[in-house]
Amino acid sequence: MSNKYYIEKMINGGSSLAREQGFPLFIEGGCTGDTVEAEIIKSTKNYKTGKITNIIEPSEYRIKPICPLHNTCGSCGWQHINYNRQLIEKENIVKETIKNITGKEYKVEKAIPSPKIQEYRCKVQLPVSQTKVSKRILAGYYKKNSHELINIKYCPMQSSLINEIAGFIKEEAQRLKISGYDEVNNKGLLRHIIIRQSSNQNNMLLTLVINSNNIEKSLYTLSDSLINKFEQIKGVCANINTKKTNVITGEKTVTLAGDNYIIENIGGRKYKISSGSFFQVNPYCAEKIFNKVYELISKKIKSASILDAYSGVSSFGIYLSPIASKVLSIEEVKSASMDAIENIKLNNLNNIEIVNSDAAEAFNKLIQQNIQFDVSITDPPRKGCSTEAAKSLCKLTSKYIIYVSCNIATLARDMNTFENFGFIPIYIQPADMFPNTPHIETIAMFKNTKKETL
Repeated sequence: MSNKYYIEKMINGGSSLAREQGFPLFIEGGCTGDTVEAEIIKSTKNYKTGKITNIIEPSEYRIKPICPLHNTCGSCGWQHINYNRQLIEKENIVKETIKNITGKEYKVEKAIPSPKIQEYRCKVQLPVSQTKVSKRILAGYYKKNSHELINIKYCPMQSSLINEIAGFIKEEAQRLKISGYDEVNNKGLLRHIIIRQSSNQNNMLLTLVINSNNIEKSLYTLSDSLINKFEQIKGVCANINTKKTNVITGEKTVTLAGDNYIIENIGGRKYKISSGSFFQVNPYCAEKIFNKVYELISKKIKSASILDAYSGVSSFGIYLSPIASKVLSIEEVKSASMDAIENIKLNNLNNIEIVNSDAAEAFNKLIQQNIQFDVSITDPPRKGCSTEAAKSLCKLTSKYIIYVSCNIATLARDMNTFENFGFIPIYIQPADMFPNTPHIETIAMFKNTKKETL
């Protein structure tokens, strides 16, 4: 049975909020200002979830999705919302999530828009499967809230070249009798296709994640075919992952053809990015974030000493080197640290030191040596900083901490920890790293109030 509801707002995680007899009602696919008919599909003592059965009166912010698979595919989620409204919703979500978790209300700056809202994804990870009868290779994204694979021929959030290459791989893999992965039985060779493209679209690196310790001849044939057909592809690698797990990549990577890295150029800085190294999915918006962090620091301190924690290929450290007296970049993944060392050479820098270490161990050593930095920058994974890591950053920082977060809930949680150790937020701004999705990147700057600051 369907009832009539008014959509009040979008919430963290991407759903929309209505009310059912005073209870919060979370509805997928809604848009602020919609009047809809929806049926209740789940009830708990604290909330309900519903499914739209009819849009009675669409919101002024509702638009037609670019992709015909938008309502099925779980990759985007917000294509039906006007882009300017997406930015406002993200600002509101940041403000409300911080208030709900910290109990305090802070000023949140307007969201930094992405320079591109289509074809912005320069890294894609496509799960692979195979039909049982025709043995057709499928690759794409999972259906919303499931592990049911949707075969994607065209995704408007990635370049037409990435779409073309993914299609070619599927056809060639089937021709070469390379089997697709069956995650239920942990059988089949090709698990994932990972494509990394530089922002100028002239450099591409492919990684085929395989369910075997042996590199079959057909994989080398496929790699040669890819490099011969697409001049932009500089290398093809195989990553070995034989575990029955949702983790995409394993520990070992082998180069099948060409190079095992590409060169990215952002704001005049060059970055070597290997197959296993992290780099921002949307380099167009990443440059906006780098510039904002650069501006925040340069306005506060001249020639700052900077700690770059969870640094990856030292993307922040290298970008900030012109305004730093010294930079110490700490990264646990060895391939990323090796890339960072190469990046120092590529950019002719002499004020950056790379430490390949678990962050907690490196922090403890620095604390024991009584070393402090003017500014610490941290860009942690979605789980955020551990309490111990946050505490260590406070001990290691004399003036400011800049926290770049991909999960506003864990950022808000960590804000409480920072404040307990004397660091208060003085600047908060969302950045739209993932247009047409509910994902939010946030920049937060904290000031040390227990010590003299500029």
